[in-house]
Amino acid sequence: MADRRRGHPVSDTLTSQPTFQTLPGPSEARTVPSAFVIITGISGSGKSLALRVFEDLGFYCVDNLPPALLPQLANVRDGSLRRISCVVDSRAGSQLTGLNDALAELAKAGVQPRILFLDASNPVLVNRFKETRRKHPLMPQAGGILPSISAEREMLSGLKERADKVIDTSDHTPRSLAILLGQLFGEAVAPPLTITVLSFGFKYGLPLDADLVFDVRFLANPHYVRELRWRDGGDPAVAEYVRQDPKTAPFLARLCDLVEFSIPHYIAEGKAYLTIAIGCTGGRHRSVVVAEDLAQFLRREGYEPLVQHRDAKR
Repeated sequence: MADRRRGHPVSDTLTSQPTFQTLPGPSEARTVPSAFVIITGISGSGKSLALRVFEDLGFYCVDNLPPALLPQLANVRDGSLRRISCVVDSRAGSQLTGLNDALAELAKAGVQPRILFLDASNPVLVNRFKETRRKHPLMPQAGGILPSISAEREMLSGLKERADKVIDTSDHTPRSLAILLGQLFGEAVAPPLTITVLSFGFKYGLPLDADLVFDVRFLANPHYVRELRWRDGGDPAVAEYVRQDPKTAPFLARLCDLVEFSIPHYIAEGKAYLTIAIGCTGGRHRSVVVAEDLAQFLRREGYEPLVQHRDAKR
């Protein structure tokens, strides 16, 4: 079968050198960064951790940058800042309104930044603030943690809508988030579309970063089989039980057809990240099996999806 892959395999090595675009300026040629990532999101969602990860990946990192300075950060004539990552968030206050103008100026200069938005559920955010004893940046105006989070969500809603990638960090450990960011941004040249296949349990809530959600709760449930209840979908016996359901194969065929049809159109629209979420009740059995089968199909088609099982070990 011909290789129809649109991207390249994600590498966690940082030895390859990034490429540059050279743009003519008024008096001299100038280089633009090969990678420019704007980290934003809700306070307490892990932006500081993400910035440290980007620094480890070889990015030049800046925290709490006023949006108006974004074009200046990218406009380094000697090309010394090849890969740039910066945090722009609610701490910018009223200056955040200048972000659209800054992004437009970057686009005119040939810089195409990717916006990474980090989020988490309200209970998780509250616990994190209580554990760290840090004040929310909007606390003086809003009063209280929950009102501050609500105000911040409203403030950043437009930015979340235009983000290239949204990551829900509620169930991530620092290590798992670092691994995910390395997979997504570790290459010098990012692939046109990074596909993530994610299994989850509806009882634990919908993934905030899902683009497509499929419900497989109608398939035969290994939970009611004593020998299979505490195993997960990676166990061959569990996988066989789910696949023997006469509804599984027709569903998978239609799911694979839909995904295969959709991916080229997402690429044509310029989408950089696609998260396909497969959900069952607890996220341990059926969703894991279907997610693995879908990922295997995508590999046969020449794509290289990332696979995550959010709730399989709960």
